Amino acid sequence: YIMNDINIMQDADEEEEDMADLVDDDENAYSQKREQKVIKSEFRHEELREIGSSAIWSLSSWKPGNGVDKLRDDNFLTYWQSDGILPHIVSIQFPQKVNVVQISLWLDFKNDESYTPNKITIRAGTHNGDLQDLRTVELDEPQRWVDIQLSGDEVLSRTSRPVGAHLFQIAIKANHQNGKDTHMRQIKVFSPKLPLFYEDDSDDDIPFKTVDFSMHETVR
Repeated sequence: YIMNDINIMQDADEEEEDMADLVDDDENAYSQKREQKVIKSEFRHEELREIGSSAIWSLSSWKPGNGVDKLRDDNFLTYWQSDGILPHIVSIQFPQKVNVVQISLWLDFKNDESYTPNKITIRAGTHNGDLQDLRTVELDEPQRWVDIQLSGDEVLSRTSRPVGAHLFQIAIKANHQNGKDTHMRQIKVFSPKLPLFYEDDSDDDIPFKTVDFSMHETVR
């Protein structure tokens, strides 16, 4: 009888543990679904499509377990963490030239503090040897999606001109509170659906003109 009682107690304990695991799994699944839903609901723009899945992504450095996959897992709870000296670089290489109008970053100062990027430059070109600076933004404790319009417009519109290039780079030049390494939680790359937003009668595919093309602003 004692052995039976022990077996019954063990079975009950195991059943309780299984139930706890199921609850944890359900909570994790719910959390994942909620995070994914939040991310997808942010970008209901009928004239944009996210094209990051067709690119090859690479990093200047990363901590084990916090690599490039964390930037594309549709989860605000995970993050890429760099492991080197500034600037920290995210390279997004497409197999053919693509038109990109907006790059969106999810940044979380509340949780990441000194790991949060403070100054970011977006570059574009055909390869590493001909990259040009497009935008430089300075951020003030961001706790949200940061939408960077590559055309230089404050707000995306039908006249916003995309940038045509094979390679896009995100360079983190400084972090808040002089932090060394950086956290970035999600990156989305947006192309306009055809027809393009703008009407262009010129023969130029890429709106690179002069060094003055580099623009600076503060995002708050």
